[in-house]
Amino acid sequence: MNFAVLVFPGSNCDIDCFKAVEQTIGQPVEYVWHTTTDLSKYDAILVPGGFSYGDYLRCGAISRFAPVMNEVVKAAEQGKFVLGICNGFQILLESGLLPGAMLRNKSLKFRCHSAQLRVENNGNPFTTQYAEGELIDIPIAHGEGNYYCDDATLAELKANNQIVFRYNGENPNGSVDDIAGISNKQGNVVGMMPHPERAVDQLLGSEDGKRMFTSILNAWREKHGAAVVR
Repeated sequence: MNFAVLVFPGSNCDIDCFKAVEQTIGQPVEYVWHTTTDLSKYDAILVPGGFSYGDYLRCGAISRFAPVMNEVVKAAEQGKFVLGICNGFQILLESGLLPGAMLRNKSLKFRCHSAQLRVENNGNPFTTQYAEGELIDIPIAHGEGNYYCDDATLAELKANNQIVFRYNGENPNGSVDDIAGISNKQGNVVGMMPHPERAVDQLLGSEDGKRMFTSILNAWREKHGAAVVR
């Protein structure tokens, strides 16, 4: 399974994503620069966190127009797996691959600490190795993670089981309905503010993020008739 880790000017979690793939599931992974115009060789695309283009205008607003994002849209339409983390989530929202928008944290402060999430949908390709309702510890690091959508969109997210993660207990940013991560209707595109790539080893304080990577590997293997990872 071939993974691409996108790199924009200002990305700072690309190495974390690369290492998470390399060390947790041992699959081929490459950095892909934002000017790339061909993603055909990749089965999964990771859009990492950071401050792409310095977060000018608003988070993800400039990255949305990078040449590589046209290819990400095509890949998503082909059913390939796309995961946007933190700034990557913001970029997917700006690109229209996921519904809604991102606002400043309600506290107007940057929050950087471990957060407890509740797995709302374990039928998603990224979450099959979790139990529905399971509580997991995944760190956050953002100043604009306050997910917002209107009532009609929220009702649609609920009806289609597109809410993948919610914050359990404290909501660190004020996001609507405690949302921490969502998917598109097909389930192959996921965006989340917490950083699973920073929770793949107990030395980091949690290894609860590791199963996101093993889940997506299993989803790809099942799709291609290969043995899954237990």
